[in-house]
Amino acid sequence: MARLHLFDLDGTLLHGTSAPVEISRQLGREAETVALDQAISAGRIGSPEYAVQVYDLWADLTEAHVATAFAEAPWLARIREVWAEIRSTGDYCAVVSLSPSFFVERLLGWGAHAAFGSRFPAVPFTEPVDPAGVLNAAAKVRIADRLCAEFGVRRADCVAYGDSMSDQDLFASVPVSVAVNADGHLAGLATHSYTGRNLWDAYELVRDAR
Repeated sequence: MARLHLFDLDGTLLHGTSAPVEISRQLGREAETVALDQAISAGRIGSPEYAVQVYDLWADLTEAHVATAFAEAPWLARIREVWAEIRSTGDYCAVVSLSPSFFVERLLGWGAHAAFGSRFPAVPFTEPVDPAGVLNAAAKVRIADRLCAEFGVRRADCVAYGDSMSDQDLFASVPVSVAVNADGHLAGLATHSYTGRNLWDAYELVRDAR
């Protein structure tokens, strides 16, 4: 039976940061976005409110800004090698993130079978962000189930990788999970934990887990 590996982005594939922070860095709005990250992590704002506020910070965003943010972001090592290995075994890999879809979907070029993020308008923005398209923790489970149906995989054959409480619902719904550079709350829910900057080492913890 094939497995489906589900990867979070912010704080997981990206070390110690989020896609919105890296995007905002290109516009000199990093501090404001770090504050928003802290607010959503603390539960002071929800995902739709976060999206609207970060959208407002990105009024001057261009495709060149996004491309530079992606290229210069602090990615974990060996992401593409892990996904190539997963593909070679007949398994599937996908990224499911609360971050903007226009950033997350770039990972399809690195070998992910699927990549889902919060739905933002195309860059440069000519229309507002729709809060209804913004993902939350529960949406990650719904997307995982949709991908299981698409790939012919059971939820019992899924592996989740994440770092924060936005991954808790997904971790609770699959049998194998890896807390990657995670906070203590999520680490306590995971079947495996990894601290470091090499995705291959995290993947090896569950490479043969069935």
